[in-house]
Amino acid sequence: LFDGVYPFYPQQRKAALFDISTIIVIVVFLTLACSFLLIIPGIRGRARLYWTLRVLLSLFVGVVIVVVQFTGDWETGWVQANTSYKSFSHVQVNADIGLHIGLAGVNVTLRGNPVNQINETINYNEHFPWNFGADYDRSYSEGLEKGLPSPILYVAEKFSRQSPCAVHRQYRIAGHYASAMLWVAFCTWIISNILFSMPVLVYGGYMLLVTGAFVIFSLLSFSTVRNSPMCLIQIGTRTLHVAYGGSFWLVLAIGLLCFVAGITIATVHHLNLELLKAFFDLREDKAEEYQEMPEVFINPHFVSKAL
Repeated sequence: LFDGVYPFYPQQRKAALFDISTIIVIVVFLTLACSFLLIIPGIRGRARLYWTLRVLLSLFVGVVIVVVQFTGDWETGWVQANTSYKSFSHVQVNADIGLHIGLAGVNVTLRGNPVNQINETINYNEHFPWNFGADYDRSYSEGLEKGLPSPILYVAEKFSRQSPCAVHRQYRIAGHYASAMLWVAFCTWIISNILFSMPVLVYGGYMLLVTGAFVIFSLLSFSTVRNSPMCLIQIGTRTLHVAYGGSFWLVLAIGLLCFVAGITIATVHHLNLELLKAFFDLREDKAEEYQEMPEVFINPHFVSKAL
């Protein structure tokens, strides 16, 4: 073994939920959050709490929009069944079979109960990409050449181009447009943060509404795959069913959060502008200005006699 991977495998296995791209994005946003926490003691008064709330919520929205591009749990499903392990063999094993569908491909997991059975370690996780630029059928053919277990090949075959299920094109296009909508939402999120740093707060709120709209559009794009009937994935005597996963519901929560925040900012702008400026630390505090200038010098040559 080389680093836990058999030497005849051409690449590392992709994790079902988190991979190296997800970890990189999370580390980048955590670095930004930690950098802000280092400077937060320099902000005085109640503005410190407002700054912390705004920055952390904004970073949370940004990291979710980017991370879900690489996660593989937009749709998930698990089933435990007795199934054949290899082709042309009647030997059966008891295993958990998992299906994790993301925007860029599908992960099929096979884990034995127990893991060590028939003198082998049954613990597989294989990724089959369908994003533009990737060849799903080629990765499926490579799985055949590697001799992957029958349950993995059976589930992966349901999403191939030659499958009678005919869901490959729907998932590929839906994932592509959902990803594009999320990248647009990420751009509008950046613009909203720029507007919030300027005295045009209401436009930042409007841009948050646009961000929420594109996030919801990405969900609608992905959910169109449900319009196509999915073939039954029958493993042994059990059926594998898929449902919306954590990434889908997390994106929905972020979209609703952007809508609530945008509507709140627009409403407060028209009802109580001073409160909104205080929350964004844009209100001029005259008392503090007077404290900073305890002594004032006046040149009498530039002051009129009437004053």
